[in-house]
Amino acid sequence: MILPPRGHGTRQDRNHSVVNSTVHLPPSFSAVCRLEIRIDSDPAHIAGVRREVERLALEAGFDAGRQADLGLCVNEALANVMRHAYGGALGKPILIVVEYVPPAMRIVIRDWGTGENPAAAPPRPYDPLEPGGVGLICLQGLMDEVNYEPQPDGMRLTLLKQQQPGAT
Repeated sequence: MILPPRGHGTRQDRNHSVVNSTVHLPPSFSAVCRLEIRIDSDPAHIAGVRREVERLALEAGFDAGRQADLGLCVNEALANVMRHAYGGALGKPILIVVEYVPPAMRIVIRDWGTGENPAAAPPRPYDPLEPGGVGLICLQGLMDEVNYEPQPDGMRLTLLKQQQPGAT
């Protein structure tokens, strides 16, 4: 995968996902860093998005555990969008905006699917023999904030992870 140079750029990864980068990472990491990724609803795109989020977290100074938390949560959130908001349909738009505003990483995932709020649904009993069912558990357990905002034409999910535990 070709990584964009620091600054502004647009590229396509090997899965043809459009990645628009606006990354400004001075040595002090005191500035806002922003990454915008537009993909379609194809599970083949999830790994590339996860790598980009983890890369930005690494460059922003997040420790390995918190980088992994961010990557896993993005992975689960995108899988949920594709499975639930789009019912497994391919080719539907998803916008991911990742911002590092010290001392936290904010990830916004926007879809134009059903608009159903998973946080409002009754919890499904966990069955380890059934696939799925752990995405929301991961988000709630690993992120510092999880906010679903139904839109007239879909859903906006905002995830927030502090760089250090207990930071404000």
